[in-house]
Amino acid sequence: MLDVNVRAVFHLMQLSVPHLSERRGNVVNVSSVTGLRAFPGVLAYCVSKAAVDQLTRCAALELAPKNVRVNAVNPGVVVTDIHKRGGMDEDKYAAFLEHSKQTHPLGRVGDAREVADLVLFLASDRAAWITGVTYSIDGGRAQTCAR
Repeated sequence: MLDVNVRAVFHLMQLSVPHLSERRGNVVNVSSVTGLRAFPGVLAYCVSKAAVDQLTRCAALELAPKNVRVNAVNPGVVVTDIHKRGGMDEDKYAAFLEHSKQTHPLGRVGDAREVADLVLFLASDRAAWITGVTYSIDGGRAQTCAR
C-alpha cells in the first residue's frame, strides 16, 4: 500500500520536476478522505493517504521557487472499480454504496467526473495562486464522525 500510494507518487514527482519547472507545470495528487480522518479496518490505506497529503504540502514549499505548484484532492466514496478490484463482490459493493449515502452529509456518493473537474481546475491557470492545499471533495464526509 505504501509503495503504490506514497513511494510511487514521490518517485514520479521527482522524475517530473525538471520538466514541470521548464513549463511552469504543476502536480495534483489524488489522496482520500482517509488521509484527513481515521477509519477502522483500513490502517495502511489511511496512513498512505495521510503521507500523500504531507508530501503535497512539503513538495509545494520545496517546488515553489521552481514555479511548480503542488496540490491534492481528497475524495470521499466515489463510484469506481477500486473496491471490486480489491475483492468486494457486487452485493457487498452495492451495500457499501447504499451505506455511504448515510455517511456523506450530501446523501450520495461521488461521481468520478466531479473529482476530475476539481483536478482539472487545480491543474489550470485559474488556480495559478493555489499551492500546498488538500481539497476535500467528499460530500461533507470529512466533517463527520466515523460511523
